[in-house]
Amino acid sequence: MSKSIRIASGQGFWGDWLEAPVRQVEAGGIDFLMMDYLAEVTMSIMQKQKSRNPAAGFARDFVPLMERILPDLVAKGIRVTSNAGGVNPRGCAEGVLAAARKLGLAGSVRIGLVTGDDLMDRLDDLIARGHLLNDMDTGRPVTDIRDTILSANAYLGMQPMVTALDRGAQIVVTGRVTDTGLTLAPMFHAFRWQVDDWDKVASGTVAGHIIECGAQASGGNLLKDWQKVRGLTNPGFPIVEARPDGTFYITKAKGTGGVVSVASVTEQLVYEMGDPTTYITPDGVADFTTIHLAPAGRNRVLVSGIKGRPRTDQLKVSIAYFYGYKAVGTLVYSWPDAYAKAKAADKVVRGRLADLGLEFEQILTEYVGVDATHGRLAGEPSPDLAEVQLRIGVRAREKAPVERFTREIAPLVLTGPPSVTGFAGGRPQVEEIVAYWPALIDRNEIEPHVTVDILEA
Repeated sequence: MSKSIRIASGQGFWGDWLEAPVRQVEAGGIDFLMMDYLAEVTMSIMQKQKSRNPAAGFARDFVPLMERILPDLVAKGIRVTSNAGGVNPRGCAEGVLAAARKLGLAGSVRIGLVTGDDLMDRLDDLIARGHLLNDMDTGRPVTDIRDTILSANAYLGMQPMVTALDRGAQIVVTGRVTDTGLTLAPMFHAFRWQVDDWDKVASGTVAGHIIECGAQASGGNLLKDWQKVRGLTNPGFPIVEARPDGTFYITKAKGTGGVVSVASVTEQLVYEMGDPTTYITPDGVADFTTIHLAPAGRNRVLVSGIKGRPRTDQLKVSIAYFYGYKAVGTLVYSWPDAYAKAKAADKVVRGRLADLGLEFEQILTEYVGVDATHGRLAGEPSPDLAEVQLRIGVRAREKAPVERFTREIAPLVLTGPPSVTGFAGGRPQVEEIVAYWPALIDRNEIEPHVTVDILEA
């Protein structure tokens, strides 16, 4: 059993800072690199990409990243857990293997592949056998949207990744596993914890939650004393230094910017938090009210005391479905009377849409610089505002009215209030709306599959 392990966050979402994982590996002193790419909307985007191109459907920047750092990973023995596979984990794993071949490292890199989360091909069978996959918010059965579903993925936990690591995988590529599982799996692999040691499960879950959003735990997006945060041109992404007893430290690489403090860790802990006593994952339930944080030196926080409870008998399913169309148009009005001009322009647009007889589910207007962030709490703006951005969005089930709306913004330049700018981007683009449908399913219906080295070098 290892005395301690260091798990570094290298990516908090698809599109995060590309240099972060490179610098974590270059700095050395880590055992695992955790790469989190997925969110609910990400899965639907990837599914749409795969529908157009069967070879797509995963985080494409993961493969060139692996090509860039593979030599260092091999030399330093650093192992990777990542859900970059999206809805096409095999394609992602094959891309990494191709990169290894290109570098002459195919024989030195064992790739673990985790599948089984994708339910698209099983939906009709599941429904026929009585799994209604009711919307957790409304109670509606999934049959109401069956013909418009774009993706359906169960949230897998740590266990298939632990299996892949136990079989010697250096890089583990998955589809939809929980963000926390990417950190929890290395801990269970290294420390040989029992899967029903619920306090250990909770501890690893909290560790994973703290680093799953990258630098948000180490000074990025920090509210408390944000003016004092230095060096964000080279932010140090967080590192978990875990110990066999379930306690762990949060820190970052020396010489990097940002800050690891009780405040930075606390702010990340409450991110996406519902009932703090019942943080549910596929692996177990963590009680966040039992977490104890203590400063343990510069950029170092000790986390301890975490209690957990047994896992539930269900898994969450994330379903994305096509809902309709939207478009958003913007114009900027300048002083004097910037706010009054923007309000007048909004009235003009709404009047023209009404005259055309167009029907929308919603027309939403925001005045950026006035109330777009705080709404009514912002109060009345100063009449001396230098500029206000008018932002109007529409939503409809049909495409035609949204398309017509996109033609009503630019004419305001010459047929509306004066002092307008910010229209150089042309007409707004019509976008498809992807809606989210959360559901639950009996965990016995989900069978993860783990393969290591099935892809021949």
